[in-house]
Amino acid sequence: MRRGRTGAARAGGSRAAAGARRFDDWGTAARTVLGNGLRVITVPAAGLHSAMIALYVRAGSRHEAPAVNGVSHFLEHLFFRGSAGWPDTVAMNAAVESAGGNLNGITARDHGCYYTPIHPEEVATGLAVLGDMIRRPLFREMDVEREVILEEILDEVDATGRDIDSDNLVKRIAFAGHGLGLKIAGTAETIRGIDLRAVRRHHARFYTGENLVLCVAGPVREAQVRALAEEHFGALPRGRRSRAARPPPWPRGPVLEHVTHDDAQSEFSLAFPCPPEQHPDYPIHLCLRRVLDDGLSSRLPFEVVERRGLAYALHAGIDTFADAGMLVVDGACAPAKVSRVVEEVARVLARLVEEPVPGEELLRVQRRHRMTLAFSLDSAAELAGWYGSGEVMAAPEGFEERCRRVERVTPADLQRVASETFRKDRLVAVVVGPGGVRRRRELERAVSRCALG
Repeated sequence: MRRGRTGAARAGGSRAAAGARRFDDWGTAARTVLGNGLRVITVPAAGLHSAMIALYVRAGSRHEAPAVNGVSHFLEHLFFRGSAGWPDTVAMNAAVESAGGNLNGITARDHGCYYTPIHPEEVATGLAVLGDMIRRPLFREMDVEREVILEEILDEVDATGRDIDSDNLVKRIAFAGHGLGLKIAGTAETIRGIDLRAVRRHHARFYTGENLVLCVAGPVREAQVRALAEEHFGALPRGRRSRAARPPPWPRGPVLEHVTHDDAQSEFSLAFPCPPEQHPDYPIHLCLRRVLDDGLSSRLPFEVVERRGLAYALHAGIDTFADAGMLVVDGACAPAKVSRVVEEVARVLARLVEEPVPGEELLRVQRRHRMTLAFSLDSAAELAGWYGSGEVMAAPEGFEERCRRVERVTPADLQRVASETFRKDRLVAVVVGPGGVRRRRELERAVSRCALG
């Protein structure tokens, strides 16, 4: 989480307009595997003027023991402290920046990614620096980086150290006792306890050929990318692909956690289970998400924000992992309105159970899904994110294949999945904001009388 995020676009949904070209017409990504097991994905996009390099690793907080929670994120930070070939970090960054790039990294719960945009003629420079950074890190200045991470963790806690991050809280409840419930950055206690030995062990276990995916997108040639990948990543040990324990069953709800925090607004998250991307019902969840939140004409912003003025920020999103997921409605509002917002959101969800979505509304969602993916063809970052993360999460899928799955969704499918998902006994609700016992009782009443069955 140190320096930003890739432009990976993994969700969306849509039906093609008559006569529209299929994504197959643009060609497909090329996949090869090096001798050490490292998978290399080349996504040719001749019309672009920039390229993107993205190296994915199947290692995140779900792969950590609780005692070293945060070590994946800590290691991500340390990569940027220099490597054997680039001990001077200013020179390391300057080399990439002179090639049009900007080294960056992110750690998630079940994977990490290191990436940079790059001029197409400078792909060799980007891969040389990234390869050395990952393969031969110096692990210097751990104590300095430890302090940086401790500062970062302060964004998620209050003055007493209590967690006030609604995303962390929701996942801690939904995946109780499992690695997916751990915080990505760790806790102040675990970060203070992580030593060089733990970092080296984590690096040796996960940064191996079998556990890495390299994706390069843009106006690039497959043969060139494959040769450069072999040169700069081929010496990594093969290792073995990481495995993780299956997530626990979704908790029986409704579960409500109210964390008191003195702020001008209350933040809330209402979470329901969602299957992983390869599941047959995943495209149906994509469509439900877009029916709920896909512009001002969609249901949640219209009913709760535009029509009733109950909240300023309100969103619906899907968070997926290799073997689990959740559909989350989250936002912020005045503390006095939060119970009403919960009830109104539940009413919008219940309507999806009670009434079929009109065909015209579903068609609009499907069209916008295809259009959103079409826009990705203009972005090397989006292309690298799609194919790279798809490969590392074991759900590789082309744009046309995804669109076909989405476009087969019917109103009956939506109603069936909505009735299975938007139930009171599947609700995990977290509210962070002002208020004591009285506010909690109001929230409990709102949840108990909400329109969900």
